[in-house]
Amino acid sequence: MIMPLEMTGRLLNRGFRLLPTNLVSRVWGRFSRTGASRHLIGPYARAFGVTVSEAEMAPSGYPTLNAFFTRRLKPGVRPVDRDPRILVSPVDGKVHACGECDHDRLLQVKGCEYTLFNLLRDGPMARRFIGGGYATLYLSPSDYHRVHAPLDMEVTGIGYMPGVLLPVNPPSIRWNAQLYTHNERVVVYADSPAGKMAVVLVGAHCVGYIALSFHEFVSNRPGVGPTRLHFERSVSLAKGDEVGVFEMGSTVVLLFERDRVDLSLPEMDRPIRLGQRIGALRAGLRNSDDATDL
Repeated sequence: MIMPLEMTGRLLNRGFRLLPTNLVSRVWGRFSRTGASRHLIGPYARAFGVTVSEAEMAPSGYPTLNAFFTRRLKPGVRPVDRDPRILVSPVDGKVHACGECDHDRLLQVKGCEYTLFNLLRDGPMARRFIGGGYATLYLSPSDYHRVHAPLDMEVTGIGYMPGVLLPVNPPSIRWNAQLYTHNERVVVYADSPAGKMAVVLVGAHCVGYIALSFHEFVSNRPGVGPTRLHFERSVSLAKGDEVGVFEMGSTVVLLFERDRVDLSLPEMDRPIRLGQRIGALRAGLRNSDDATDL
């Protein structure tokens, strides 16, 4: 007798929870950096429908599978709107959720919520974003895996929360309550024309590492606990500059302060592309220095 799809999915999900997902992801990450892995590039690209014509090189030009995972795009493939009041998508992916936080709660999927504090594990910063706008963008295995700045940013610090590395595809999100608060994640805090903002990079199964482009920090290292780094001198990133890279598909959560942005994203599960307009600064926005410090 064939089990219903829902039951099969739940059983697979429970099986994933029994696996040492962080170790599996590290091992996969190491293998994907070896020359032997390059033989998987063609099958991988075909299996997931990667648009190889947008990559800066042909698949045969990449020395390892990891190099292909983290490929850059050809110049000009993703134009970025330079108007300082326009927010752009930081990634290629799909919209999973967006809106304004209900006090301190964000929607993961319909009927399933999580809190700002559980996501960030930083009380003062979590309070900054109460009632603010948020957007959750999912990167599939076929997508470009680099993350870029949605606005001009002055990066003031980073946070790191170790955790599990469960899949972040739609079925896994549905079957794992508060998944984003359990998976490993790196948070980039910044000042911007929209005030304080955060770019949360959420790890997933087989994401061997999350690396930042402006700092030497790399995730998924044995023995590394929760980390909070404050920069004495901020790091300037222009809109469209690279922020970090996933070594396979994952999720990005954008957070903004209350009454700072008007989001205008595509419908849920619709494709979105790096540089595409996703919102604008709210009309009459006051200077971010006027915000109440917490």
